[in-house]
Amino acid sequence: MKRITNHIFRAALLVSVAAAMGSCVLGRKYRSPELDLPESLVEERTDNDSLLFADLKWWEVYSDTTLQNLISATLENNKDMRIAAQRVQELAQLRRIDNAAMLPEIGGTVYGEREWENYGGDNPDIAPEYGAKLTLGWELDLWGNLRWARRKGIAEYLESVEAQRALQMTLIAEVAQAYFELAALDNELAIVRQTLATRQEGVRQAKIRFEGGLTSETSYQQSQVELASTATLVPELVRKVAAKENEIALLAGRFPGHVARSSLDSAMLLPRSLPVGLPSELLLRRPDVRAAEQALIAANAAVGMAYTDRFPRIKLTGAYGLEGDAVRSILQSPYGLLNGTLITPIFAFNTKRAKYRAEQHAYEQECARYEKKILSVFQEVNDAIVGYNSAREARVLKKALEQASRKYVDLARLQYINGVINYLDVLDAQRQYFDAQIGLSNAVRDEYIALVTLYKALGGGWDTDADTDR
Repeated sequence: MKRITNHIFRAALLVSVAAAMGSCVLGRKYRSPELDLPESLVEERTDNDSLLFADLKWWEVYSDTTLQNLISATLENNKDMRIAAQRVQELAQLRRIDNAAMLPEIGGTVYGEREWENYGGDNPDIAPEYGAKLTLGWELDLWGNLRWARRKGIAEYLESVEAQRALQMTLIAEVAQAYFELAALDNELAIVRQTLATRQEGVRQAKIRFEGGLTSETSYQQSQVELASTATLVPELVRKVAAKENEIALLAGRFPGHVARSSLDSAMLLPRSLPVGLPSELLLRRPDVRAAEQALIAANAAVGMAYTDRFPRIKLTGAYGLEGDAVRSILQSPYGLLNGTLITPIFAFNTKRAKYRAEQHAYEQECARYEKKILSVFQEVNDAIVGYNSAREARVLKKALEQASRKYVDLARLQYINGVINYLDVLDAQRQYFDAQIGLSNAVRDEYIALVTLYKALGGGWDTDADTDR
């Protein structure tokens, strides 16, 4: 018994020494690339309003309850979201494999065999053997190869988590934009139908005046042309409405059908002042930026793996248990084995060095992608700010134009009745009013979409725990 204890002690001591030798990690540790970032997203503006705006939950920005229900359904049923969620779970399990690779693998075997031998043809021998053993296998991580693999697995897992968050942020924006576009199409269709009714009444009046000899046939025919021209707009708008409903249904993970919605002028949070914010805060909140950095971390870990793979490896194998030639005496037959194997590359035609250099080049590619991502983020935010300013200004101007056009129509109709102007002038005023109504509807839509774009560019709407807070 004392001899067995000594064997166990020596084995434990050997393992402890090997573990101490493997505490170092060779290779370059990850450092974030140095980026020469500007102080603020827009020159001469350094306020933090955008941070407050982007910190709002998506249902606080999109206050239309119908839109809120649609976004919630999309986040729950969208197929891309389901794929992303399963990808996260997949990489979580693979990360466990990388963690387990650093620990000893313990197994067990119970066996019985009966070997018959007859060397020379005249010496038959039957040799039974029975045993029950615990087995041990362990690769000592002397240079950090397994630890680099674990870091790579962690980075890939975190990248998938951030990619899922980025997808959620994008889906919220896509649903909101499609919803506002659908509401704008409804509004445009209502304007066309209202104008169509006005054109029909105009044809009726023009016919009466023509038949009464008050106007020429030209005015009557012109009114019919305007009626027919307006009527041709209806089928195309109906088609666009159906196509937009189908687009939203696909995002929501359901079959094509009617989509409930409110009118375009439903309540929605519109910031009174332009939000800007600081780049550092922006970079922290954008999940796609964090995903790009995790990809860079994974690439750096791959370089470490390739570098440490060029050095020798030590694998320990061991077994302890019972082994004998008879079942009745197996308890009195202890068995033990401890084996160490050194695996080292000698001549591999520089394949490992080439692998290491290839991973270095792959890392440099990821650095460039990360830097490009940062630049694209700044471009997106600047474009969104400019777009929001322009859309807000355009909506104010289009509103003034619509009001002026409406007054012009009323005045033209009154003058026509009094015989001051002819009917063609009335039709011209109606055409201008119709165009102004459509322009205002599109301007309101564009302002809402600009806000959606700005909210997404600032990183709003990515919080995956948002639904649990509602």
